[in-house]
Formats: sequence, C-alpha cells, structure tokens
Amino acid sequence: MSWDAKDVALLKKLWAVGQSAAQIALRLGYSRNAVCAKLTRLDLKRGHKPPTAKPKIRPVPRRRPALLAACARPVAKKVSRKTIGRQPKEFSKRQLYAMLADAVRNTG
Repeated sequence: MSWDAKDVALLKKLWAVGQSAAQIALRLGYSRNAVCAKLTRLDLKRGHKPPTAKPKIRPVPRRRPALLAACARPVAKKVSRKTIGRQPKEFSKRQLYAMLADAVRNTG
C-alpha cells in the first residue's frame, strides 16, 4: 500500500494538531510503524521543549529522630546453645548407583 498525496497531507495535518502515530494510523488505515516511518522520511518531529538551564533539585527529605533512634537499637536474638552432632550419612557405591538409577527412571 503506497502513500498518496491526500494521505500525506492528512498525515501532516493530524501530526501538527498533536495526534499520536497510533491514532493517525487508525484513521488512515496504515500500521503505526508505517506512519512512524513516513514521519521519519518527511522529517517531521514534535516540537519538544528544550531542557531548562536550571533544573529543580529537590533536597533529600530528613528522617525523623524517632525513626533514627528505633533503627539504632540492636535487636536481641535468642540463640540456642545446643550443638547437634549429626554427621552426614555415608553411602556405598552400590547404594549411590541405585539412587541414581531411580532418579533417572523417575525423570524420564
């Protein structure tokens, strides 16, 4: 589908009014990407405002003293003093091969 002069004129008019590429595409019956490509070929751009010379820099909000005091206190933890002397169970080669064979059978 090619662009004719009537569609290009309407495209320029709608773009100047401020409609989006999706809105223009819906109205003209083209895809949004086709409209964006045509706008690029026609070198049509939005008139964006340049960035200000002095941007506003907002200061970091201060934390309230009550919150600082609450965070400064360490939290007491109860730790068990019992030691558990369990050793990991040792398996023979035959047992390991049997477990591996079971695992392969179960996954497959």
